[in-house]
Amino acid sequence: MAPIAAPTYLTPEAYLELERKTITKNEYVNGEPLAMAGASFAHNFITFDTAIQLNNQLMDTECQVASTGDLRVKVAETESYFYPDIVVVCGDPRAEDNVFDTLLNPTLIVEVLSASTEMYDRDEKFTHYRQIDSLQEYILISQDKVQVLRYRRHEPEWIPTEFRTLTDVAPLLPNQCELPLQHVYRRVKFDNGN
Repeated sequence: MAPIAAPTYLTPEAYLELERKTITKNEYVNGEPLAMAGASFAHNFITFDTAIQLNNQLMDTECQVASTGDLRVKVAETESYFYPDIVVVCGDPRAEDNVFDTLLNPTLIVEVLSASTEMYDRDEKFTHYRQIDSLQEYILISQDKVQVLRYRRHEPEWIPTEFRTLTDVAPLLPNQCELPLQHVYRRVKFDNGN
């Protein structure tokens, strides 16, 4: 994640106004817009296949899945905005305003890791996401190896559970769905033959 220009403080309102007029997507942290990186084939395959798995299992529940990368999530406590790869909201979605492009109450967020974003997604972004009261699970999916890391809120902590083999199945949103890793990685070819 890199600033889009020389660091200039933008108010959240100015960021949203600019973001809604531009073609490119920028996240927003500490008053600074951050340009989003492009995505690889593996990243797109994993995102799409994971979203399909979640959507199919949650179709008849109160939960909805969004995976276009166009739905912004606001962390009100830090006045930050992010574009998760996949967002699940259970119950009525709450938007920041009547444009309905900024979600306030995600239940589950999925980020597919790349070399350029992995540390940012694991550390700084998770620090922000943890402050969203409605968020129950944060899922990190590696695109370079078979690895899914699920963080589940268990007040006052977030409990990590790692899944590392294609036969693993990650339970998500207690008793609502599961994520078989063989489906997550079905179209991904790894350099090491996995």
